Amino acid sequence: MLYISTRDTSERKEKVTSEVAVCRGIAPDGGLYVPEYIPTLSADTLRSFINMDYPSRAAYILSLFFDGMAYEELLSMCRTAYSDDRFPGGAAPLVHISGPMYSLELWHGPTCAFKDMALQIMPHLFTASLRATGEKRTAYILVATSGDTGKAALEGYRDVPGVRIKVFYPTNGVSRVQKLQMMTQEGDNVSVCAIEGNFDDAQSGVKRIFADAGINRRLDDKGYFLSSANSINWGRLAPQIAYYVSAYCDLVSAGVISMGDVADICVPTGNFGNILAAYIAKRMGVPIRRLVCASNANNVLTDFIASGTYDRNRTFYTTMSPSMDILISSNLERLLYFVAGPAETSAYMKSLAETGRYTVAPETLAKIKGDFAGYYVDEPGTAATIKRVYETSGYLADPHTAVGIGGADEYLRCQKDGCSAPIIVCSTASPFKFAADVYRSLTGRDPSDEVSALGELSELTGKEIPQPLSRTLKLPLRHTRVIPTKDMPDEIFVGL
Repeated sequence: MLYISTRDTSERKEKVTSEVAVCRGIAPDGGLYVPEYIPTLSADTLRSFINMDYPSRAAYILSLFFDGMAYEELLSMCRTAYSDDRFPGGAAPLVHISGPMYSLELWHGPTCAFKDMALQIMPHLFTASLRATGEKRTAYILVATSGDTGKAALEGYRDVPGVRIKVFYPTNGVSRVQKLQMMTQEGDNVSVCAIEGNFDDAQSGVKRIFADAGINRRLDDKGYFLSSANSINWGRLAPQIAYYVSAYCDLVSAGVISMGDVADICVPTGNFGNILAAYIAKRMGVPIRRLVCASNANNVLTDFIASGTYDRNRTFYTTMSPSMDILISSNLERLLYFVAGPAETSAYMKSLAETGRYTVAPETLAKIKGDFAGYYVDEPGTAATIKRVYETSGYLADPHTAVGIGGADEYLRCQKDGCSAPIIVCSTASPFKFAADVYRSLTGRDPSDEVSALGELSELTGKEIPQPLSRTLKLPLRHTRVIPTKDMPDEIFVGL
């Protein structure tokens, strides 16, 4: 399996191995790596997954995209990454909410967010790729986070030999618990710095650093090369495909559907990586009917799916679902490549960089609408969904999951045929990561403070605080720097 850039319009495209794609993270032309082709899964293969555990399913999917690695090696990686010790609640359990709606709980890992599903396995893929490419320099991983990716990447790469990692996050754009998770991060090779800006500022700053030849030369002189752990890195996105395949098989195994019946998937979406993984699963042959893209008040994707115009020139809202507070959805570039090809994609990305907007061709929009539906849920709607779902079904959802449930509700209401298919909603974080907002949504009252909210939510609902979060509250603060966005290039050299 070879990989090419989404922006490579040359006749003789540069093709790289999966190992090179993972080590680089981003292509030299600024594009994102995509596989030359999308492999397929037959119905017989899907049937064979029914009696497999999650690590076995994940290893098989990864073997299709990382064919330079033996299946046995990938299976060993997956058994370590998705062990009961790391995912005590199961790697990706499917839980019935009510009616046709099921929750794919992806937050039972060490940082209580869905990013663990990729970032527990990614360091294994990354270090194997370093060995395969013969790279002797230290990998310097830069991460921009809207809350969850940062902690998951820090935890995944903590004390991994040959790797240094630095995370940037918006100082006022994450929850208090998310901030504490990053500020208390342990490890000798980790560093965290807050910026005075929003997530898009952090993400744009990291992309500029990657594209700066002078910075890359200075790092090379010091024995480092840049890489990424955001979903712009294929090694981060590929593991996410596995849990959609697994969820479909779990529906079949539970007798909810028969093999070959369709299911819908709804994903609360900011950077578009999680839902893109579901799209790839569909392209591989998983019987997914529609992909529902659920946004919060930052509904740039909802408008894009409706109109074909992507316009980031709009008000940025800070919401109770901060991991979705994003106006530049990086992984949409990969979808555009799959639908429209590199020439159109390159032109759209150039327009986005220069004007903050682009409009796709009508035929491109028609193809996208054939697979995707877009809905958004505002702040009052998110709070109301948290309260309604808990009171009617006993299911406790974090704000991001509530946006997904609200989007799925809207989708179901709009179906003229009664929509008999089940719908899987991605549950992306423990409700205790956003305990204050969940408590406020349930009671209409403010908790004593952002940290005490965890205990108050536990007492209110009778649900236990996840151990990784309760432990965080007892750790000392280690990373407290806050800088202007413009100082990000200088910050990466601190400590080198």
